[in-house]
Amino acid sequence: MRLLAASCFAVAAALLAGALIGVPLTLRRWRPRRRAGRESWETRLRESGAHVTVVQFAFGSAAGGIVTIVVLAGLTGSPFVGIVPGLAVAAMPGAFFTRRRARNLRLVQAAWPDAIRDILASVSAGRSLLQAVHSLGEHGPEPLRESFARISARARMMGLSPALEAAKEELADPVSDRVLEVLVLAHETGGSIVRVVLADLVTSITKDLEVAEQVETDGLEMRINARAVVALPWAVLVALTAGRGPFREFYRSGAGVATIAVGLVMTVLGFLLVTRLGRTPPEPRVLAPRTAS
Repeated sequence: MRLLAASCFAVAAALLAGALIGVPLTLRRWRPRRRAGRESWETRLRESGAHVTVVQFAFGSAAGGIVTIVVLAGLTGSPFVGIVPGLAVAAMPGAFFTRRRARNLRLVQAAWPDAIRDILASVSAGRSLLQAVHSLGEHGPEPLRESFARISARARMMGLSPALEAAKEELADPVSDRVLEVLVLAHETGGSIVRVVLADLVTSITKDLEVAEQVETDGLEMRINARAVVALPWAVLVALTAGRGPFREFYRSGAGVATIAVGLVMTVLGFLLVTRLGRTPPEPRVLAPRTAS
């Protein structure tokens, strides 16, 4: 029984670790290569606005998980009961920063239609594109104001086109790539066609954002239900083993530990499957700078 339990715990830990770092557990020879489209945790933390290093993030996550396991071990009399809640607590900081990063990205994307309308109004009024960019750095939409202020500052030193290209790497999302590429072409070619292209761009981006918002809303209930299905059995297990009685004695025995181990593997596999099926594929950055690849 204990050998089975140890094997199950090892498999669950390997699956969970592979999911967290982006290296799936397969039978093929492992190669230390990052999966395409995956950013490092350093990039994720920076884009989420977190003022912590990767080491601080990892230490805090691990400390939270260990404390949870220790507390539940004292409450239930078995350290194995607290493993899944401990893993859940350890994963919470990563989930929090991931959600905050996604929220920041949505705010930037949602601000682009207003920013393009401001540029379009400035160009229609006879101002240059550089003047329009400078104006956005001072009075543009809040999520983009700081970025356009940096674009304006760089444009004075290296020119507008290189400054816009540098902003692609800074903003690092496909919607921004499209807009900035159009602005580069507008600056280099000019002409009345610029206003037509910018107007079409506002319409297409607005429609894309509406579709993305609808997809996000439609999948919210399923994601909540999936997390509840994963969490509720372990909450019930903690409640059953918190007091003295036959349940507590069983889950402290070898058969109980094996049962917890099998449940842990099934929980991890189920969570990974639900996460995989419910994931919305990100839009590829086809206009990203060559230096970003």
